[in-house]
Formats: sequence, C-alpha cells, structure tokens
Amino acid sequence: MAYQPLENYGFIGDLHTVALVGVDASVDYMCFPHFDSPTVFAALLDDEKGGRFKIAPAGDGFRHKQMYLPDTNVLLTRFLSTDGLVEVTDFMPLEDMRHTHILIRRVNAVRGPVDLRLECAPRFDYARVDHKAEVRGAEIWFTPEGDEVKPLRLRSAVPVEIVEGDVIADFTLASGESVDFILETVDSDTQSATEAADYAERAFQHSLTFWREWNAKMSYRGRWQEMISRSALTLKLLTSQKYGSIAAAGTFGLPEEIGGERNWDYRFTWVRDASFTVASLIQLGFTEEASAFMRWVEARFDEATEPGKLQIMYGIDGRHDLTEQTLDHLSGYRDSAPVRIGNGAYDQTQLDIYGELLYAVNLYDERVQPISYALWQDLSAATEWVCKHWRDTDEGIWEVRGGQREFIYSRLTDWVAMDRAIRIAQRRSLPAPLARWVEVRDDIHNEIYNGFWSKEKQAFVQYKGGDTLDASALMMPLVGFIASHDPRWLSTLTAIEEELVDDALVYRYRPEAAASDGLEGAEGTFGICSFWFVECLARSGQVDKARLFFEKLHGYANHLGLYAEELDPAGRFLGNYPQAFTHLALINSALFLDEALDRQQR
Repeated sequence: MAYQPLENYGFIGDLHTVALVGVDASVDYMCFPHFDSPTVFAALLDDEKGGRFKIAPAGDGFRHKQMYLPDTNVLLTRFLSTDGLVEVTDFMPLEDMRHTHILIRRVNAVRGPVDLRLECAPRFDYARVDHKAEVRGAEIWFTPEGDEVKPLRLRSAVPVEIVEGDVIADFTLASGESVDFILETVDSDTQSATEAADYAERAFQHSLTFWREWNAKMSYRGRWQEMISRSALTLKLLTSQKYGSIAAAGTFGLPEEIGGERNWDYRFTWVRDASFTVASLIQLGFTEEASAFMRWVEARFDEATEPGKLQIMYGIDGRHDLTEQTLDHLSGYRDSAPVRIGNGAYDQTQLDIYGELLYAVNLYDERVQPISYALWQDLSAATEWVCKHWRDTDEGIWEVRGGQREFIYSRLTDWVAMDRAIRIAQRRSLPAPLARWVEVRDDIHNEIYNGFWSKEKQAFVQYKGGDTLDASALMMPLVGFIASHDPRWLSTLTAIEEELVDDALVYRYRPEAAASDGLEGAEGTFGICSFWFVECLARSGQVDKARLFFEKLHGYANHLGLYAEELDPAGRFLGNYPQAFTHLALINSALFLDEALDRQQR
C-alpha cells in the first residue's frame, strides 16, 4: 500500500490516547493505552512493518468521504458507489463507558449489498515484539511475547481467519445491516463489559452526549463557529483526563521535510505548548482543563531539584526522563528517517517557559479562580529564577541543536514572566519584592530595544548580534510588549512579511540564514506563525488583509478542519499531527479578528 497524505487522516481519542484513521478507514496510527505508549498500529511510519486495522469495501470504484458527527470527535468514514454505500464510525468510549482502553468500529450498509474486508494486524511495541493470535469464543486474542506489553482482544460478530498472526474477515452487509468490531486492551482474564450485546450502542450514545455537552460550554459565538469548535475539540483530545497534562501533538516521527531528518516525538507535555493551550481554552470558556493543568504544574514544582525551576517538557504522567532513541527498524513516513521516540530537547535550557506559564496563570487567576498560595509560592520562586537567569543563553523556542544563543523570544517571554507575576501580585495583594521585579522587567525591556534592534534591517532580529528575522517576534504585540502601531513594530512586521511570508503562510525562520539549528535540510511553513501573523495584521489596523489571510489559512485545513505543525509550498501537511500550537493560534487570531471586524462595522 502507498502512503496516504497526512491530511487524509481523521483523529479520534478517549482523553488518554489517540488514533489516526485514513479516508480509506484504515487505522494507521495508534498508541495504546496512553498518548506516549508504544504503538500497536504504525503503518503511517512504516507501511510494511508498522501494522494497521482496516475495514473497507472489497471491490474498487468507491469514493471516500469523511466527517465528524456534528460537535463531536466521533468520526464517520463513508464509501460511496453507484452500487452501494457503506459507513464506518470510529470512536473511543469515554469516562464510565471505558473500563479499559477501547476502539469501537461500527460498520453500516446504507445501501447494499456490499462486500467488505477487515484486516486487523497489530504490531506491538513499535513493531519490535512478535505476537500470536488465537480465537477464544467470540474473541480473538493478540498476545505479545513477554510480559511488558498488554494483550489486545478483538470482538467480532463475523467469522474471521487468522493468517500469520493477523485477523482477516470477508463479509457482506445488505442494506440496513450493521456490525460492530471492538478492540480493547486486556487487563485480566475477567469478563469484559464489552460482551454485553448493547455495549457498542450505549458507548456510542454516551460519546455523542459527552462531546456535545462539552462543546456546548464554549462561549464563542462569532463568525467562525465551526472552525473554533473543531480546534477546541482537537485541543480537548490532546488533554489527559487522568493527569491534566496536554500533549503537544498526537504523533511522533512525522517529518518536517519528506525524506529529511527533522522528525521528532511530540507526544509529551511542553510547559510552553500546554500553557498556551490552557490560555486559549480559558478564552473560550473552558475552565476544567485549566484547573487540572494547574494541579499538574504544582506537582512538577514539588518535584523540582531547584526552587522554581522546571524542565521544558515532561511525560504525560509527569516523568522527567525522555531520553531520545531511534527506531531504526522502521523506514519512516515516505522513507523519512530516523524515526525518533523520546525527545532529546527535554534537558535543554529554554528560558521562555516561565513567561508562557505565567501568561496562562494570569488569565486563570483573573478569569477562572484565584490561584492558591502554594502555587503563588512556586511561581514566586520561578520569577526569582528568571531574575537570576534572564541574561543566560539558551536553545530557544525552536529548540535548536546547533548551540545556545541570546534569542529575542526568550528575552521577550522573560519580560512576560516578570510582567504577569507583577500583575498577579498587585491584583491579589500577594507578597512579592515588587520594586525589584519591576526593575528587572524594565531592564529586560531596555535590553530588547537596545540589543535586538537592527538599524540596517529596521526590524527586531532573531538573536543578539544577528541580522536575521524570526517569526517568534510576532508575539511582541500579542503579549503587550510593544504597541501594534509603534513605528519599530510596523517596520518589523513589514520585514517579516517580505522575508518570511509566502501567500498567507509564514516560515519561522530561514534555516540557511538563521542561527544554526544543527540539522540538515529544509522545513515547511509553521501553522502557529501563520496565525500569529494574521493577528498582528489585525492589531496593526490591517483588518481586511488579516481577514483575507485568515480565510486563506482556513483553506489549508484538511477536510475535517485539522492542521499539522507545518505546510509545504503546495499546501501538504508536514510534521506531527494534529498540532496544538496551530489550533490554539487559530483560536486566538479568530477571537481578535472577530472583535476587530465588529469594531470596523460599528
């Protein structure tokens, strides 16, 4: 089978893990039972070895269509021809309908008869562990070698055949007939709740109700309701119900350049990404996720080896060690190797994380509920850490592997950390050395104006002493550091548009001109930067242009309204998918643009 474009995939999950389902109804990526667990299906990363779970018409001539059931994360894949119409509904049960981790695939013939073929071919532990398959009554058990990986069992209402450890089934559905297939992890030999004849239907109804009730809490009622709703639902799917942490993306190993080496594992919780996600959700009226994340952050502070100091990222469960390794037996998506798991950036210094965290905490304290005194003590210690280290070099937001620099984004977010800490302390009358904090905040402000401004470029540059541009500077007006109509900002915005913008798409920097990131090859445009640019345009008064660019960016979404991390010049998805960064920036830009358009029309 040939690799599908990344944009061909839908996205489902149970708030513990996720799966990608192609327009051909093939589950080509799934980690079980958690976001950062090993894969059981990874055809997306090696078409021959990775494993898949596919249900599709046996014949040719069918067209594919895919959609989410309205206001939910329940995915519907449709196969249409003149002779038949079949639908495959994919979802994972949630909450009290989830006694283990379960994937339910419902197949319904709207118009038939239609001959179908099922292929369930798991490959445990990133396709590193062999398994055996055996029929046990109404179930087929897939049992991996060793004791470290849990078995899977497939419940099938149609006869199956076991072929070299895989399950194959050929069956026919007449008009109006349907059949359910239930795949779940096995925690013990005890009876499973999925054995009940009506389990799949009850789980389906429960899933619809859960997602629709959650989506109904959204406060946004503007021009782009459907787009914002889908982005919010996507961010929710990346949120761990158990821990309160938030994954940066659903996948690992998907390339930033086809055939290149820029292939990372994004299934972890970056303090930066999660904080921005929480801030966006708060602005939409979602508060439970924010509260859970605050508790998760407090636990990380409690584990810190130095008061107030955090790692840049952690495992979903909060673990600290994310040692990077390569899966050399996997060829990678379209031969993009190496396939990496873990992330070597986990022990980098990235000074920006305190700014993004305090940005989110300030919103939480202001709009959700006042933070606890214990969290304030942690944040005060973090602010003190920034006071001591803001002049340090670091690897920056883009996690360069070519050496540390004094990056403008790190300085900017250090300023944000000081500014938001001061705001929280003043609003709540909390104990803080405000005079010293204000002095440090002002020192950082002056340092940015004096050390990062290029007279030749008439723009703020990527790092101190450099002369190249970085799209992360787009955050300067978005966090309130500089006025959107300040002449220095307007000339910076113009320079960024001239050097980094292609159509409505924005490169984060030009690798050939920027600080060395220590890697070979090129990359695509960055979704978060593109939506930052839209908001900057709107804030600078270019509202009509901002709206045009925003609508163009909407045109780059896939058929489901989802985005990856990057886009190539032809609009193809690159990088891990779906990407929280892109969706949260879409939300923020839409919210501001909506307000700007309302003001313009008054």
